[in-house]
Amino acid sequence: MASETLTPTSYIIHHLQNLVYGKHPVNGWGFAETSEQAAEMGFWAVHVDSLGWSIGLGILFLWLFRKAAMNATSGVPGKWQNFVEVMVNFVDTSVKESFHGKNEVVGPLALTIFCWIFLMNFMDLIPVDFIPALFAVAGVEYMKVVPTTDVNITFALALGVFALVIYYSIKVKGLGGFIGELTLQPFGKWLIPFNFLLEFVGLISKPISLALRLFGNLYAGELIFMLIAVMYMAGIWVGALGVGLHLVWAIFHILIITLQAFIFMMLTIVYLSMAHEDH
Repeated sequence: MASETLTPTSYIIHHLQNLVYGKHPVNGWGFAETSEQAAEMGFWAVHVDSLGWSIGLGILFLWLFRKAAMNATSGVPGKWQNFVEVMVNFVDTSVKESFHGKNEVVGPLALTIFCWIFLMNFMDLIPVDFIPALFAVAGVEYMKVVPTTDVNITFALALGVFALVIYYSIKVKGLGGFIGELTLQPFGKWLIPFNFLLEFVGLISKPISLALRLFGNLYAGELIFMLIAVMYMAGIWVGALGVGLHLVWAIFHILIITLQAFIFMMLTIVYLSMAHEDH
């Protein structure tokens, strides 16, 4: 850290700061050196670490599954092929049980969402100081390695799903049918403004709930890991207690990162199924 005095507060603030690139009102284009400079860069500043890790993990997912597909055999499968087949069957079963339309995109989309979000969540299990310390050697001051603790990433994922929901709602029901769904339910044509208010709030709540649920759970998990890491600064006995807590929380967190990826996938399937309902 650039700060000479390390305190629990400065430690946590430092680890919660993204590597931000943007245009500063005074310094021009460049990387933010402090959280204040990052805030002054405004809305269009880019969180380089979140984007870099999310894109890298997406490429890793594609490479691993492509490798399994290229090396697939009808004979005795290897361990990786077995794992990929289990994942595909699991997602395929979830889609068949929850999606009642006909769309060949939903299955691959659900598989991609589950695996990609799981990989991004899994980065939370890496010790909080390990990767930032490696980048610090190269002179990089800030480095957040869990993309799903960045609300920009979770909202980007949720808005992508929301765009598909709007697209298929109009494609399946027609523009008039989609508008009618927003204005004529549930109380008929005599209460169109009230109907629209209810339906619009329900529609907008979908991406917001998707994004904030994933972000909130992962952000809280990361913060707890940081608080446990702070215990290592408090002496040998408190540090020893921190090791035990770290292990317990990491084991429990495996359930959280898997469950959040599953919930995001299932809600995506359900929302797309609702978009395909023509009534």
